[in-house]
Amino acid sequence: MAWCRARITKYLGPNVYSETPDGGWGWVVAMAFFIVEIFTYGTIKSFGIFLQDLMNEFEESNSRVSWIVSICVFVMTFNGPLSSVMTNRFGFQVVVMIGGLLISTGTIATGFCSSINQIYITYGLIAGLGYCLTFLPTVTILSQYFNHRRSLATAVASTGESLSMFALAPAFSALKENIGWRHTVVLLGALQSIIIVCGALLRPIIIKPRSPSKELEALRTQDNSDAANTEDSMTKDNELTGGSVSTGDSGVQSLKDSSNLEENNFQHKEAKSEKEPVSAGISKAEMSESETEKTDKDAEKQALNNEETKPDAEQRPVKLLDFSILKDCSFIFYSLFGLFATLGFFAPPLYIIELSVSRGVERDHSAYMLSTMAVAEILGRFAIGWILTRRQFSKRKLMVLLACVITMTVDLVGFTLVTEFYGLAVCCAFYGFFMGTLACTHIPMLAEDDVVGIEKMSSAAGVYVFIQSFAGLAGPPLGGVLVDVTKNYGAAFYSCAVGMGLSAVFLGLVKPAKKGLSCWRKDLKHSEDEQEKTESCKEQSGGQKPDERTQSITDCCTSEYLLEVNRTGARRNADEVTAYS
Repeated sequence: MAWCRARITKYLGPNVYSETPDGGWGWVVAMAFFIVEIFTYGTIKSFGIFLQDLMNEFEESNSRVSWIVSICVFVMTFNGPLSSVMTNRFGFQVVVMIGGLLISTGTIATGFCSSINQIYITYGLIAGLGYCLTFLPTVTILSQYFNHRRSLATAVASTGESLSMFALAPAFSALKENIGWRHTVVLLGALQSIIIVCGALLRPIIIKPRSPSKELEALRTQDNSDAANTEDSMTKDNELTGGSVSTGDSGVQSLKDSSNLEENNFQHKEAKSEKEPVSAGISKAEMSESETEKTDKDAEKQALNNEETKPDAEQRPVKLLDFSILKDCSFIFYSLFGLFATLGFFAPPLYIIELSVSRGVERDHSAYMLSTMAVAEILGRFAIGWILTRRQFSKRKLMVLLACVITMTVDLVGFTLVTEFYGLAVCCAFYGFFMGTLACTHIPMLAEDDVVGIEKMSSAAGVYVFIQSFAGLAGPPLGGVLVDVTKNYGAAFYSCAVGMGLSAVFLGLVKPAKKGLSCWRKDLKHSEDEQEKTESCKEQSGGQKPDERTQSITDCCTSEYLLEVNRTGARRNADEVTAYS
């Protein structure tokens, strides 16, 4: 049993790095995320191939059957904070494996349901909760494994969603005609159990800088070599002069007194020059070496004590959900961007066929619009991943994302203006391309320092998706109401264009809010430090006359400068003593 546990820890345990690897095991995590994308978002978007069969099987209306996907998406996004809490408590591997089990169980159970209400529970609630526990942890840990290549890795891995729409949806549609929708759904659920294996591959990553003890060991080796060189040189000098080296007591005493003013971090580095007792009959090199060894031990003991008293990252209490991000203005603006942008995501895939038919395009040709979107979306994901890895765009990622949002807003307005097949096809191609750029970057962008940073991404992703869930639930009904009132499918595209335009405004405010908050915090901290120094100086000068108190404050505030001058003078005296000897 111990042998098996050791093997599991070796191959599936945490990876420890001194810095972000920007690759390595991260590519295995990217492959796992690719498969997760196929069987989560890709499956949800392809579930429409079963809607007509469900309507015929249970004799239900289109709206009743459509609520299956709506409930699933809402449960998936609404429980984002729950996913973050469970990830912070149990780790990525356990949560994703549980999510894969729920997805597989819920989808397989859907094939045995006898009513729409039962499917609401099996696929809407159970599978929807599984999608939530699977997607967010996977995209979060993928962002932790990459730094400079984060956008490229996420973009390439997220193509699984588009590939599922382009290839698997037609394949399952053809399989449904041969074995029926129930057996097809059961087969789909069995394939989704691969997510459990993908979850086991999500090895947690630990970033541990070099230990201070190693740095002390390296510094000790360097000091020993310096002492050896000093001993050799002094031995040669003694052989030439025929005697030992001695100096006046006053010079040595002054060096000892000045050494008392040194801080702990200067003791290890300057021990040889400031604690150098020399007496008759004892060589200077021997005493220097003994003092150096003693100082090394003291410094190492002090460093070890500091390590023991300092709480380690692994021993600190883990916050299950960091609500401090709600105080960050940049995160609030970015969440509002995601809220309104979600309103612009649903209309084209949902209404493009009916809009094309209303504009005089044949229904058979209208089906090509979805294929055009899927292919263009794959290209958009690859393109944005390559662009954001360029050096000239590494500090302007939010500006690139803002340009994509503005372009998509214009494209959504274009849907309402064109009236023929090729114009609609061009609009679909632009929509798919820029939809791909946004879909694979809006969540990983939380890891950038301009938003919240990689340390708070786990909690931020859960809250961000939770806020998005309300727009995802309200968007389709809002579009349907506008279509019913105006009798024009273009009205749904107008509402999406308005939502996307508002999202561009809030996205443009993210970086200015981040810079303003950082400057405000820096100024506040600086003023607090200055106030603490002034109060400390006033306490030291208490009980004195006003003139004396003013002089005492001035002396206290300049003590650090005078201390540095004394150190410099002490080192200069040491050099002079050494040169004289």
